[in-house]
Amino acid sequence: SLHGDQKAADTEEITVPKDIDLIGLPQLCFPGGLYLASESKEDHIHFLVFTDVCGNRTYGVVAQYYQPMQVCYLTYTGKTLGCFVPFAICVISRYPYFNALKDCLSCLLVQLRPFKNFDVDEHIKEFAAKLFLIPSPPPGPLHLVFNMKPLQIIIPSREDPDSPIIDLDLHLPLLCFKPEQVLQIMTCILTEQRIVFFSSDWALLTLVAECFMLYLHPLQWQHTFVPILSRQMLDFVMAPTSFLMGCHTDHFEEVSMEAEDLILINIDNGDITHSKTPEEEPEIPDVPAQAAETFIKRVESLQLHYDLELCHLGASTDLGELQMRRRAWQQKLNSEVQQTALQLIVNIFREVKDHLNYEHRVFNSEEFLKTRAMGDQPFYKKVLETYMFHSFLKARLNRKMDAFARLELSTQSEEDRLNVMFNSPRRLTVEKMASKRFNPQYVISRRMVISMPNLQDIQLPEGPTRISSLRRLETGICFSVKMPSKSVTTFKIPEIHFPLVCQCVQSYYADFFNHLSKAINTLPPDNSALLARYFYLRGLISLMQGKLLNALSDFQNLDKTDLRIFPTDLVRKIVETMPPSERSQADRKPELKKLISRVMEKQREIMKIDDHVKKFELPKTHMQLEDFVKRIQESGIVKDIDTIHRLFDALTVGHQKQIDPETFRDFYNYWKETEAEAQEVNLPPTVIEHLDKNECVYKLSCSVKTNYGVGKIALTQKRLFLLTEGGRPGYVQIAAFRDIEDVKSTTVAFLVLRIPTLRIKTISKKEVFEANLKTECDLWYLIVKEMWAGKKMADDHKDPQYIQQALTNILLMDAVVGALQSSKTIYAASKLSYFDRMKNEVPMMVPKTTSETLKHKINPSAGEMFPQAIDVLLYTPGQLDPSERPVSAHPKLWCALNEGKVVVFDASTWSIQQHCFKMGSSKLTCMVMVEQSQVWIGSQDSFIYIINTHSMSCNKQLNDHRSDVTDIIAYSCSSDGTVIAWNISSLKVNRAFQLPCQNLTSVKLHNDLLWCCTGSCILVVSAHEFRLQMKIEHNLKDVCSCVLCFQLFPERDEVWASYSGSSDLYIWNTRDLASTPQMIHLQDCSEITCMIKVKNQMWIGSRGRSQGKIKGKIYVVSAEKKTVEKELVGHADTVKALCSAEDRYVLSGSGKEEGKIAIWKVE
Repeated sequence: SLHGDQKAADTEEITVPKDIDLIGLPQLCFPGGLYLASESKEDHIHFLVFTDVCGNRTYGVVAQYYQPMQVCYLTYTGKTLGCFVPFAICVISRYPYFNALKDCLSCLLVQLRPFKNFDVDEHIKEFAAKLFLIPSPPPGPLHLVFNMKPLQIIIPSREDPDSPIIDLDLHLPLLCFKPEQVLQIMTCILTEQRIVFFSSDWALLTLVAECFMLYLHPLQWQHTFVPILSRQMLDFVMAPTSFLMGCHTDHFEEVSMEAEDLILINIDNGDITHSKTPEEEPEIPDVPAQAAETFIKRVESLQLHYDLELCHLGASTDLGELQMRRRAWQQKLNSEVQQTALQLIVNIFREVKDHLNYEHRVFNSEEFLKTRAMGDQPFYKKVLETYMFHSFLKARLNRKMDAFARLELSTQSEEDRLNVMFNSPRRLTVEKMASKRFNPQYVISRRMVISMPNLQDIQLPEGPTRISSLRRLETGICFSVKMPSKSVTTFKIPEIHFPLVCQCVQSYYADFFNHLSKAINTLPPDNSALLARYFYLRGLISLMQGKLLNALSDFQNLDKTDLRIFPTDLVRKIVETMPPSERSQADRKPELKKLISRVMEKQREIMKIDDHVKKFELPKTHMQLEDFVKRIQESGIVKDIDTIHRLFDALTVGHQKQIDPETFRDFYNYWKETEAEAQEVNLPPTVIEHLDKNECVYKLSCSVKTNYGVGKIALTQKRLFLLTEGGRPGYVQIAAFRDIEDVKSTTVAFLVLRIPTLRIKTISKKEVFEANLKTECDLWYLIVKEMWAGKKMADDHKDPQYIQQALTNILLMDAVVGALQSSKTIYAASKLSYFDRMKNEVPMMVPKTTSETLKHKINPSAGEMFPQAIDVLLYTPGQLDPSERPVSAHPKLWCALNEGKVVVFDASTWSIQQHCFKMGSSKLTCMVMVEQSQVWIGSQDSFIYIINTHSMSCNKQLNDHRSDVTDIIAYSCSSDGTVIAWNISSLKVNRAFQLPCQNLTSVKLHNDLLWCCTGSCILVVSAHEFRLQMKIEHNLKDVCSCVLCFQLFPERDEVWASYSGSSDLYIWNTRDLASTPQMIHLQDCSEITCMIKVKNQMWIGSRGRSQGKIKGKIYVVSAEKKTVEKELVGHADTVKALCSAEDRYVLSGSGKEEGKIAIWKVE
């Protein structure tokens, strides 16, 4: 069937899945052999898994039962013995519904019991046909229930499209093995060993093996998986490749003696052993210690015994109630076990992302291994070579938002989030040093903020480090909060009547369709998750009825209810096999035509996806500039192309403009060795107490003589200090970078020698610091001057990223000097003195007004190769919802970049909360918060994407526009002149109207009037009847007629507008539109690009030129005086977006030359 529920094989029309070996199936139905019995035996159920050559799995559930034969035997004692024949019924399913099919078979066996003869075929046929008519539920909060007397059978859904179906007791391995043994077995699977499970219970073999597969999710076992081997299949264990198989304990000795290098796991007694090996016994590496410790604690806290749950409950006499009570307990426990296992996987592989280069799809495995603790390295060395890990890497490089990514994101510390913004070289913070020395179980405190904070109160790290591998995994602590249980609804499938002739089947489908239609009509529209499941199921039923257009319409409704469960492959098959007459009908319906076009286009995109993964390798040939840029980015040292160009110039000083492999290797090794040595820096407590917790030591000098004593000069992102030597190491402050007044490199006489000396003069001290740095003097001179200039730039522009850039520059200088070892090394290193050169060449004075109003700058393109233009900004206030994590309650800043990317900042700390949503691949044009839980985003691809602010996921979209969506309020508009009024709760179109224009750029709503900017004029229409009320147009001789942007000032009855190519603002009085508009001229402005009303001011974003370069300027205009109160110069490119945050701050975003967001204080 098209919906893929092949669960029975009986007639010519229904075929067994092609990957099932029918010849071998009887062996698996009777894996222990087929024997007659002299007396009846208890019914037995066991489970099968079939894997085809592509790795796709099919599942079987087998019921064995005995039937008496008519023949009797007389023994020599004169007793009469019966003869019982074993029978087996096997149900095959594409999905692992182990418990559901076990219950179904149990019901069937009850029904077959009265039949003493073999006349059971008709009953089995009816049973198979009934199962075949039961659809699989789509992912999400809806389970299906159907009647199979005497039980109600529940078909569970998977939690989400990427989750596995779980219809078994996930805690079974925890009853059979200690937590430490569970970890051992998971290590064997993760390292892709040849594994054989043993048990005297055939059912346990499959269930336990399946549980371990689920523990690994989202990692997937890529090799042979045969959890049950019959006696005739034992030679399978001689296979040379990785596998996971299962045997009866009767064959334990045989298997262990015949095959080599096997991991033998006895489920019955919990033993884990090896079969004979030609050399010494292989050692199973331990799971990384801290991840293992967290896992063991969590497992020990689980309540694994249902009997303990029953102690305080009264006895139930209702079978259905007993069944539901047990099921509820099991679902809760399954969820806890699942989360515990997932947390283990996240803790093991969390830091893999720090060694990935997404642009070139490179994983630096050697550097990842070097950052692992020594005791953990054997584990990682084996795991990193597996197919399983390779597939995991593909998913990370594709930025797949699966269970791993969601948990990893939700358990990130604030420091992790800041590290996304400040891609600094790895160094231990002072806090990490202290925790390493004193308290390994430290916890990073998180503050909870509902409103936007005063920016003066936020202490941002000036150059945070990535978390090093030496940290304790705080996720174990923060994740101990119980996950809220998700509510699940059940839908009762109508009765299936027999005999199953065509008329009865069609009647069943009609009943099913009517039940679903009734559920859809009675469900409140805000319950979109459940609506989506009903639409999905109704689409399947329409498909089975042959009503293809109805099916497509229901699947199209998933756009507005839950896009994640849209069955793309199924819809594509429908379209490809649709008769021409129906296809032409579909093409006549605009919404179906758009759906078909989207599905077929998506197929072409899938075929283009590049999912290769490369390991980082040092180059073996000479490199020109372009290749050098790529190699440096792959290495993870730095991504910024301008910085890499300067590095290229430095490494090629005095040479032809190409870099040989030896120079690259020397530079790379020096960089990595310096990084590794920095991890070993361990400051004494007497020094640590003088430093901020986020400070890192980035460079230490050799031991030198200074006028403050003998010691090593240490550099952090904030200061220089002397680490004094002697009996007790001590701390002497040299200078904070912001306090430096002058830096000189000179020489002092010592006997007949002149010793190179560094002199640093500070504002706060009269005494000049002097250090006899000898051969290091010239390098330290460059380093201190670069940090001094970088700090000044960071302070002047309120942009902490400048400090990170300066740090990167000085460490590159250090590596260049260390790698080149020639007479021109200092000159070469000076090529990297970017900020110092800027300070000397072009003194960057920030105007006083700008400096006083500007509070902070952030970079949404952090970690990208190029800055990206900021197309739209949206601020959303915080919400305090007890069910959400505290971080979800913080205010957020949403930032739309190019090609449909959206970056979300936590506006209480300005750290990146979600690095990248992808809303199609077209430019995003507008964003608005609709109610408290939705953000709507308009795109040039004509869709409106809807983000759920609680789950931070996009699972809905509106497709009613036919061209670029240009603006959204309670209404939305598109460039072709369409205006749509929406019912927010149901996402249905209330009204739609076509304006007589082809360039509608924005709409505003005031007093039931819609003000529509059409480029040539502003049309005013009534919001209910869409009747034209007035038209604002003004033909100005010296102004282009295209209106770029406009704002209403309702309190003053004014409309403010700007025209393309003009530096003038035009203000109309809405009560007298015929009169000439007032005009305000803006100095040094080429064009007004955006505007926003804040309190009694209008903030105007613009493009201008200064010294031949494009500049972005913001004008703050008083609405009352009609004068410019402030001119703010905060961007090095056009101001493209403005938004207000609670009327306390204005946020501005610039074009692609700069790509930064400035945060301004509103007076």
